[in-house]
Amino acid sequence: MASAFLRLEGNTVRNRLWTFLILHSEFDYSMKDIAKFSDVSYTALKEIWKELIRRKIVVHTRNVGKARMYKLNRENPQVEKFIMYYWSVVDLEVDRQLSKKEKALLPTVNA
Repeated sequence: MASAFLRLEGNTVRNRLWTFLILHSEFDYSMKDIAKFSDVSYTALKEIWKELIRRKIVVHTRNVGKARMYKLNRENPQVEKFIMYYWSVVDLEVDRQLSKKEKALLPTVNA
């Protein structure tokens, strides 16, 4: 099931990456795990990865064996603004869905 953000903004590779990185920003992951958990092919991730590094959207945190671990760079002001945007989209959709349910629960008045 796609998240509210993906339904509204499009179920693209970049949006799936953003969703995973934002929802799991407190931990670091290998590229292989990021691809797996965000439902993105490793090949597609590799195509985007250099740009994410160059723009400092993700940062290298440590090495675990041969794996390089990365996480979302919460110190990047652009990342923080995108996180705010992400949650505003989700909040609006939740409010819209709740409003729909509330209207459905209202009794109908027969005139």
